[in-house]
Amino acid sequence: MKLETPFTIAAKELKVLRRKKSIIYSVVIIPILLSALFSLVIRNQVASGNQVGSGTLALGLESLIYFFVVLAAILPSSIAAYSIVGEKVEKSLEPLLATPTTDGEILLGKSIAAFVPPILATWAGASIFMAAADYILYNGLSYYYFPNWSSGVMLLLLAPLAAIFSIELTVIASSRVSDVRSANQIGILMNIPFMAVFLAGATGLVTLNIDNLLIFSGIVLIADAALFFLSTSTFNREEILTKWK
Repeated sequence: MKLETPFTIAAKELKVLRRKKSIIYSVVIIPILLSALFSLVIRNQVASGNQVGSGTLALGLESLIYFFVVLAAILPSSIAAYSIVGEKVEKSLEPLLATPTTDGEILLGKSIAAFVPPILATWAGASIFMAAADYILYNGLSYYYFPNWSSGVMLLLLAPLAAIFSIELTVIASSRVSDVRSANQIGILMNIPFMAVFLAGATGLVTLNIDNLLIFSGIVLIADAALFFLSTSTFNREEILTKWK
């Protein structure tokens, strides 16, 4: 595999995505809106007399940060679905498949393009929320709650792994369907485990501490490795060129 080829494909994909305003707006605006919404939640909690030291608000803060992991698992699916099924529908995928590039180079290039914008938007949204939370809570705590080790593990380790998980699932789904909406919906539904962990953390059934987050990250890493081999074996350029309608 030539390393420059996937990055060339990724650059081309990003140029194409710039014309898809609905996808770009969803990737950029949703994390910002969530950061504003979560900041209002924290402000209302403080206004109602809840304190971080009591444990209740601290549990909520970790759960809200974890929701950005869920977001990192959801946002890439629309880009990944379009990059394969969407381009097939628009008759722009066949010229790429007809080149000497390998399946691995094509998938890696498209995966990079689907990974970078959502993860950057997720980090930006989370950073805005953490800054706002620190501003709101500083008077009551006398120190800045964020960043901490738990948020670091969630945003720098688990969120990228969740994004890769989503992309690989969407690639697999894209090989079985012929329209973007179906591939996108399947990819989102398959990310239910991340939402389940969020609900368990928000309700106190699971503690979102570093040990549990590292265990969950290890599980997702293993799943990513397995899905990588499955996605590469599922992506059949000959079938796409000859059988897709």
